[in-house]
Amino acid sequence: MQKIYYLLIVTMLALATSSCRSVKEVAYFQSEDTMSISAMNPVFNYEPTVQPNDVLSVFVSSLSPEASSYFNTFTNAERTGNGDAFTMRSNVGYTIDPMGYIELPLVGKIKLAGLTTSQAKDTLTARLQQYLQYPTVRLYYENFRVIVLGEVFRAGVYNITNEKVTIPEALGLAGDMNIYGDRTNVLLVREDNGVKRYYKIDLTQRDIFSEPYYYLRSNDILYVPPVKGRISQSEDFWRIAPLVLSTITLLTLVFFRFGLADE
Repeated sequence: MQKIYYLLIVTMLALATSSCRSVKEVAYFQSEDTMSISAMNPVFNYEPTVQPNDVLSVFVSSLSPEASSYFNTFTNAERTGNGDAFTMRSNVGYTIDPMGYIELPLVGKIKLAGLTTSQAKDTLTARLQQYLQYPTVRLYYENFRVIVLGEVFRAGVYNITNEKVTIPEALGLAGDMNIYGDRTNVLLVREDNGVKRYYKIDLTQRDIFSEPYYYLRSNDILYVPPVKGRISQSEDFWRIAPLVLSTITLLTLVFFRFGLADE
């Protein structure tokens, strides 16, 4: 019987090692000198840029709450940690039209596309000064999301509440890549002013931290392709697995037939 066990172990090891990958193929953020501490210049102070079709929640306050409420379309409020202040969030929002404009009541159209969130707040505040005393504006994205597809454990659409997410964070939300994900050839699809742009990313290198696409934009698509040969390896496994199992069965019968199993 021991011979049968040995045969099964050898067979399973042979099948397992046929699809093994080296550490260098799956390790993130590698460096040639693993013993050194290197410094890089990451992308600091990133702010998302307003794009057409973004949905923005705008909260306006001033010395006249009644006048300010004319610009706000809120349906719910959340109490903050201090117990007496409220954070107002809208589930309606203002949609940036294809030309990049937002339309506020009484104020009219204001172009915000291409501006950072800080610049958009300043622009709205400046326009509202004509109608309100000492206005302040808070602005939130209602539809900031990223899409992660391919060889990850939980592919899907992820809504981002803090409006700032990096490529490693997005992969973390998706449960990380599985063993078949090609870490050297990740594809980022981004729409910029109506034009689709494609970026190839090598996550085995540390250069990713200083790249301009390190922070994702709303509606970015991150696709992790399979490594070369995964499909062929899978097909080979299922093609040879019945043959291997048949061979093991035949050998088992032979061992029992001729009394070799107890040797």
